[in-house]
Amino acid sequence: MQPAPVTKYRPFPPVNLPDRRWPGRTLTRPPLWCSVDLRDGNQALAQPMSVEEKLEYFDLLVKIGFKEIEVGFPSASQIEFDFCRRLIEEGRIPDDVAIQILCQCREELIIRSCEALRGAKNIIFHLYNSTSPAQRKYVFNATPADIVQIATRGTAWVKQHTQALAAAGTRVRFQYSPESFTSTELEFALEICEAVTDVWQPTVENKIILNLPATVEYAMPNVHADQIEWMDRHLTRRDRTLISLHTHNDRGTGIAATELALLAGADRVEGTLFGNGERTGNLDIVTVALNLYTHGIHPGLDFSDINGIREIYERCTKLEVPARAPYAGELTFTAFSGSHQDAIKKSWEKQQAGEPWDVLYIPIDPADIGRSYKAIIRINSQSGKGGVAYVLENEFGFTLPKLMHKEIGRIINDLADTTGRELTADEIHAAFRQEYLARTSPVALEQFKTTERDSDVKCEVRLSIDGKGHKLAASGNGPIDAFVRALGGTTLPKFEVLSYAEHSLGKGAEARAVSYIQIKTDRGLTLFGAGIDTNIELASIKAVVSALNRALAKR
Repeated sequence: MQPAPVTKYRPFPPVNLPDRRWPGRTLTRPPLWCSVDLRDGNQALAQPMSVEEKLEYFDLLVKIGFKEIEVGFPSASQIEFDFCRRLIEEGRIPDDVAIQILCQCREELIIRSCEALRGAKNIIFHLYNSTSPAQRKYVFNATPADIVQIATRGTAWVKQHTQALAAAGTRVRFQYSPESFTSTELEFALEICEAVTDVWQPTVENKIILNLPATVEYAMPNVHADQIEWMDRHLTRRDRTLISLHTHNDRGTGIAATELALLAGADRVEGTLFGNGERTGNLDIVTVALNLYTHGIHPGLDFSDINGIREIYERCTKLEVPARAPYAGELTFTAFSGSHQDAIKKSWEKQQAGEPWDVLYIPIDPADIGRSYKAIIRINSQSGKGGVAYVLENEFGFTLPKLMHKEIGRIINDLADTTGRELTADEIHAAFRQEYLARTSPVALEQFKTTERDSDVKCEVRLSIDGKGHKLAASGNGPIDAFVRALGGTTLPKFEVLSYAEHSLGKGAEARAVSYIQIKTDRGLTLFGAGIDTNIELASIKAVVSALNRALAKR
């Protein structure tokens, strides 16, 4: 970081709005919602969703209650085009749901997008171009007039080429985004939006959507609200315009910026489930919607099965909802503090049916979104994987890999179901040791020794399989690789090592090493093993044997 005074960065300029009205307002109704998970969210994934995953995700969004869903950029790639066509041709889009597509201001791309939309009943054509001074200078080398011409010419093309869709019975709506709106001079943002509106000629019945994105979040939320109120007050055809928000989260205040901008007069919100998006993400629609719900405003979206929604989201995006994420995080309704647990318990017991929710430390009834309150040190069949992992780490020092949490969570939940009662921390520890650390059959490690030569490691192993002794030897690029190769000479099932983690258990001379190994067998079974030893090399080999014995037990 630059030492003070900081001259590398500039404060964001405020909006001259001395009579701002939004601070005195209260929200009384939800906005219109538009999910951009399948476009803005999908493009931000390290591994974009497959077509089948996108179809499942689309169905989820419809089930939640979204009436506007941006499904892609069909002129950008054949995959995006085909996905749009499949939604339409397979009749997957309910009549009351509009699919939205994104397009740049180029005629050939607009024509291609219209081809993708043939046969749809309800569409939003989303056109955009960048407008900020930096974009004009560095990317386009263009004057403000040039940028306006790009937008108006693109709008005219959309109007021309969507006529055939409208004639065939498609309800066509138009959305324009001055990309990087919040970094654009307000007077110029107004000028280009007015120019686009002049070309489109919206009506009260078919309003234009002016999407005013915080493409990169630079300003504090109150400045964003001032920008939206300024536009709200200066648009000449406000009765024929929907002001839409699209905040990102670079400053970590995308939710606050959206909520204040709704107070400032915005009508519509674009975002994604759990905030997936470029850099630090898009707006998290789940949080904004449930924030409204906790103030007595039904958002018009159904998050009553938040766990099921999270499961589909995590599986399709390969992302994880953080443990402390609002409403949906694994540990959101978990109190570590004993005093908090006591206060929650006492206020919960006094909560009367039909009265306003008033439980300490918990702003929403977990049952409303399909969840339950969990005191982390009280583990039963309803407890989550995060609670089990917390007990093992904080009570006994085992820092399990994240991917191992679900596995041990299922084991402990099954044990709690069997006993029909809460489990103590010692019982959880004993179950963990029995499942992972105490397995000595059918494979038992008796001796393991390595020698290093150049870049190879040679291992000599003595072990028993079903009580029969074996002496094995092999070389590899490390002890684990050599051991796996040595096992390849036996009748044991083939497997590959997927991941490895280790840490110390205890301190000083008494410290031991703990290793966690994840393997995948030739039958596609994926599971973990764990090993403890004063020698880190032996701990890792014991973890491999543990995983192998667990795999054999499942066979």
